[in-house]
Amino acid sequence: MSSLSATEATPLLIFDGDCAFCTRCVRFIERRIRRHPRIQSWQRSDLADLGLTQEQCETAVQLIEDGRTTSAHVAIARLLIYGKWGWAVLGYLLLVPGVKQIAGVVYRWVAKNRDRMPGGTAECALPQSERTER
Repeated sequence: MSSLSATEATPLLIFDGDCAFCTRCVRFIERRIRRHPRIQSWQRSDLADLGLTQEQCETAVQLIEDGRTTSAHVAIARLLIYGKWGWAVLGYLLLVPGVKQIAGVVYRWVAKNRDRMPGGTAECALPQSERTER
């Protein structure tokens, strides 16, 4: 479990570690974006300490920065801003009104269909309570 509290200054991205597509995306972030927040699966986190619920974490990624939590496409945009240069430009672009709304629609569609995305598996579509033990 995580010992990081939601009020600490170290930025933390929480993702669904049981989803193959989500894990693949995290590996991409770790390889391609040199500067990024700490990344941890919600299954290995003390959600209550972070001020999060399982439902929030099953629905979207969560980014905790300076005690403030953002989720879904906003969390992804904020994460990209840490990357500097081109990644940061993309992150800021995703926060521009209009683009932000489109990014939200795209994020929700991808999240709903993550089992069909590259690297996704049928289990990615299931809620945590229905996933098989590994």
